[in-house]
Amino acid sequence: MRKIIDRLLNKESILVAGHRGVDAFYPENTLLSFQKALDMNVDMIEFDMNLTKDKVVVIMHDRTVDRTTNGKGYIHDMTLKQIKELDAGGKFGKVFEGLKVPTLREFCELVQPYKNILLNAEIKEKTYETVDLAMEIIKEYGLMHRCVFTCFDAFIAAYMYDSYGVKVQGFPKEKMENFVDGEIGTYSKLFAVGIDMKTITPERVQEFENLGILPWSYCPDTEELVYESIRCGARLMTCNNPIPALKILKAKGLHS
Repeated sequence: MRKIIDRLLNKESILVAGHRGVDAFYPENTLLSFQKALDMNVDMIEFDMNLTKDKVVVIMHDRTVDRTTNGKGYIHDMTLKQIKELDAGGKFGKVFEGLKVPTLREFCELVQPYKNILLNAEIKEKTYETVDLAMEIIKEYGLMHRCVFTCFDAFIAAYMYDSYGVKVQGFPKEKMENFVDGEIGTYSKLFAVGIDMKTITPERVQEFENLGILPWSYCPDTEELVYESIRCGARLMTCNNPIPALKILKAKGLHS
């Protein structure tokens, strides 16, 4: 039986991931944003994980709650109860007031029934403890086989690869903290790299293809950038707005 994760290796198609759900139109990293991404039939959902003071994995991009909620402070200094009292939607628009910061468990419950959805799970609270607790929950929900795990910290990326044998997405050397050069360095641990649309080129893509690392792009959110991502040879597009990518790739027969 073919594994769902093998879709990432199919060179006949290009996949589309929803960045923090569909954060161009909905409050990022909320259950509403994730549901809208599922409704759009993206191939993958990218989401970010942090850890509360009482050791609960929650879904939020920043290490502080300041930008996306009506609160202030570091997530690791707040309990889950305090996090759940925050409004995670109102800053995006009045119509979204009342949305809450989801836990990883709540996210897993949402996506578990969608058997074909892939997951890109990014560690933002860059500690081994966050990795261990996240892995435990994702295993509990039977979702490990659908996941690629991501971190900008090369030490955390290596820990995930070495300790759990999972597929890891990193970034080009200049974008990563604690990068290790050499044959058994950071690149040897990576399954994929995310390349910013500002720096992607066909030559950069080929560099990673030659290393056996899948070249992915972020964030081609306009038709012009989607065409550029295709031209450069990216195998997956992580989009704040997946609509242009889905439309163009389907028209070109590059997306089922």
